[in-house]
Amino acid sequence: MELHNRLEEVFRQVFDNDALALRDEMKAADIEGWDSVAHINLMFGIEQAFGIRFKGNELADMNNIGELKQFVAGKLGGEVVPPRKVR
Repeated sequence: MELHNRLEEVFRQVFDNDALALRDEMKAADIEGWDSVAHINLMFGIEQAFGIRFKGNELADMNNIGELKQFVAGKLGGEVVPPRKVR
């Protein structure tokens, strides 16, 4: 739960929305204001908050918030969990 709360706080700061409540099934299209600039700000915000680094398009390749949480948890545990590709 701690990871979820910290991640939600980053999203709230980036999207300037204190009422934003993340759900695992949420996608970029579900969050108002998620454009290319917000995407970059979100990536940097997550990196700073969790002390991790994204490589290439890792964040863009994730399908939803649940995959992002799984990825961050894997990075924090020292294990890289690659996002699943939708076919």
